[in-house]
Order: sequence, then structure tokens, then C-alpha cells
Amino acid sequence: MVEALFMGSAVCAVDGEGGVFLPTFVRTVLALRPEAAILLGSHETDLCLVAYDPAQAGELQLECRRRRLAEEVSRPDACHARARRIFGLLQAVAIDADGRSILPELLRRRARIGDTALIVGTGGAFEVWSPQVALYGQDFGLRALAALSLDLPQAA
Repeated sequence: MVEALFMGSAVCAVDGEGGVFLPTFVRTVLALRPEAAILLGSHETDLCLVAYDPAQAGELQLECRRRRLAEEVSRPDACHARARRIFGLLQAVAIDADGRSILPELLRRRARIGDTALIVGTGGAFEVWSPQVALYGQDFGLRALAALSLDLPQAA
């Protein structure tokens, strides 16, 4: 059986409390899951947030352990920094019946998210970007997606 994946992108308004109505492509996948919540944290390498199904916490830990063993000799301290990046800001965030979630202030500040968010599906997770950060980032495809989502001429 193929697991439902987060596929798509959308620009969503963020209110003063950090409230955001998640787009349909996210709500549809979450409706298939037992918990009305996500794990939301800072992305390991990019200046954005990443959201996981709460059931993935164990998989994240296993991946950290696998990478620690692979890097044990060449980079012995890398595993600790990685674990802090992944788990240090990870929070369980509720989603109400209307699909509204609150992006915690610390995470919003970390990702520079203001009154809009660009939500991008990445398969087993989804990312939450400041459209302006995405627009000026290093990933050409993400820059183009941000420009198109914001209906800017740079997308051409």
C-alpha cells in the first residue's frame, strides 16, 4: 500500500497569532492519519520549517543514529549538532477541525515567516517557508515556485 504523500504547494495567510489554515493538499493527507497534529520544527539545513506526521519521530531518531554510525570516525561531533537541529526545536502542533494550526512564535522567527507562508510538499513531510526567503534562496526551483506563487514577473 502506498502511503499518502504531501504533494503540492500553496501560499497561505498567517495571522498575528501565527495561525494558518493549512492548504487542501496538507489537510487531505492529515485526514487519513489518526492524530490531528503535526511535528513542526526547524529544517536541518534550510531556513524554513518542516512538518512531519507524529508517527515519524521514531524514524527521525533512527536516521540520526544511522548517520551517527556512518560518520563516527570522520565527524564524531556531527551527530550531536544534527540531533539538536532536528529535535531541539521540534514541537507537537495541534490542527483544529477547520485545518487551522498555530505556528509557534520561536519557529516563525527562526524561519522569518511574517504574514504569509509558502507551504511546499516534500513527500513524507512538508516545508513552511517565508515566501521572501524562498524567493531569494539558492534553490532555483524553489525561487521559481515562490515567484509563481506570489505572481511575480521574476518567474518568467
